[in-house]
Amino acid sequence: MTEQHKVRRDAGFTLLELLVVLAIMGILAAVIAPQVLKYVGSSRTQSTKVQIQNVTAALELFRLDVGRYPTPQEGLAALVTAPQTAPGWNGPYLRQATALHDPWGQTFLYTVPGKHGEVDVYTLGADKAEGGTGEDQDVGNW
Repeated sequence: MTEQHKVRRDAGFTLLELLVVLAIMGILAAVIAPQVLKYVGSSRTQSTKVQIQNVTAALELFRLDVGRYPTPQEGLAALVTAPQTAPGWNGPYLRQATALHDPWGQTFLYTVPGKHGEVDVYTLGADKAEGGTGEDQDVGNW
């Protein structure tokens, strides 16, 4: 063999080597992907709990300034823009209206008086239905 022929032969990967690497990557993806997806789901639920705490704190500030919680008609939007029926409003109590949305893109639900306290701020989770477990569970300020 000539030196030039030997260099060309050692320069690339064989088809077998590429197939082995792809098989290993496929096995790793099959094992790791479910674990990663589980953590993504639980992290959404955890971030939702934090968001709800922030909204609840903003509601308390609204109540201190106005003397009451926002009415069901005013809703949580009263934390971002001043309702005409709220003299003493000293907001915005949340910087952006996007803070009123859960990680699944739904607006937080708000009831006053609440079933679990003076006010309830909650989301129905990924399935948008009451109950559920995991990422589908309801998350609220109770």
